[in-house]
Amino acid sequence: MLVSNMVLFPIDYSDRKVIGKTRESVSAIGLGTWNIRDYNRAEKTFVYALGHYIDNVDTAEMYDNGRAEEFIGRIVRIVGRERVFITTKMHPKHLVSRERVLKTGKQSLRRLGVKEVDLFLIHWPNPSLSIEEQIQNFEVLYEKGLTRYIGVSNFNAVELKTALYSTRQAEIVVDQVHYSILYKYPEKYLLPMAIKEGVTIQAYTPLEYGGVALNPIVVEVAQRINKTPIQVALNYLISRPRVVAIPKTENINHLKEIVGAMGWRLRKDLLEYLEKI
Repeated sequence: MLVSNMVLFPIDYSDRKVIGKTRESVSAIGLGTWNIRDYNRAEKTFVYALGHYIDNVDTAEMYDNGRAEEFIGRIVRIVGRERVFITTKMHPKHLVSRERVLKTGKQSLRRLGVKEVDLFLIHWPNPSLSIEEQIQNFEVLYEKGLTRYIGVSNFNAVELKTALYSTRQAEIVVDQVHYSILYKYPEKYLLPMAIKEGVTIQAYTPLEYGGVALNPIVVEVAQRINKTPIQVALNYLISRPRVVAIPKTENINHLKEIVGAMGWRLRKDLLEYLEKI
């Protein structure tokens, strides 16, 4: 029996998530582009998604050697730039100088076919540079108008805190990290700090390659509320303040299931139960 009705975080009931401290928001669920197998099939799925409640996509220069960025460029040309919030990521090897960051950023924009992206992230910290140096080099993308916002990916709480105090003109608005109902490490330090500092967390691998659907507790909760395990796993994440989930799919039927994770929220007692996983 579930009796305490106490969850770790207040429930966020909105399907729109504010980006950092800006006044801009995106859908609580976006779509990722890592390891796309069939670009033609994925194109149909992404176009459908961007007409049905989802408005943000995530990619990176290293995904399929730039082909994923080119794919997003195709999608943008089909649906229109104004309908897509584009996030891309830069390999940390380029952070050694502002000149190299700028050159690499321009290459991403050419592949995407846009004049600027909405959000550019450092894909993970460069261990050969201080956080301060790599952030200040990366900031040139904002200064030169290649991106509207900057952020980081795979930064832990300490690294994020340092990054937040390293900028000169821009602000760190996002930290994209591995976070799922089965991998809750960010809830210990990172998410509480992000909520306090006004940073949005983008959760990648939120479905654990389908593994969430095999967890008996997730399956049990899904059966109790007439939802699918995938929907329960995603709803768990977007019920958290400041969290955007970024699953990946090339299948329209799977996409429709993903979209069905929005528009409702798990009860507090069920969230508490799922926190025990």
